[in-house]
Amino acid sequence: MVMALKRFYTDKGPKAVGPYCTAVTAGDTVYCSGMLGLDPETGKLAGDGVEAQAAQALVNLQLVATELGVTMADAAKSVVYLADMGDFAAVNGLYKQAFGPDYPARTCVAVAALPLGAKVEIDVTFVKPADEAAFDL
Repeated sequence: MVMALKRFYTDKGPKAVGPYCTAVTAGDTVYCSGMLGLDPETGKLAGDGVEAQAAQALVNLQLVATELGVTMADAAKSVVYLADMGDFAAVNGLYKQAFGPDYPARTCVAVAALPLGAKVEIDVTFVKPADEAAFDL
């Protein structure tokens, strides 16, 4: 069975900084693009520090999740990209608050650089609960 892919562009979160959509849904699964700590109002990073940027990235993911009819509790997998692995503990504390206590599977990697000089980027795959209808975008 082939599932139709539906592209989603956020109205509430920050706009993409490149040629990509906010998320793609396939059946009951939503693949969210990497989220930087951009202020949706200004399009600029929420601050210079990793904590401000990580907090904003997580808020942005929550905004997008809400638009798509899922919650952070529906997150199945996430990937955290850090410009400096020394920021792991700081980001981990914020991540714990946003996703706990039923955490998704996660990968965390250090990268050479992120778009716009960001310190953190997070992408998430959500699965809509089985008792709800498929995404209707």
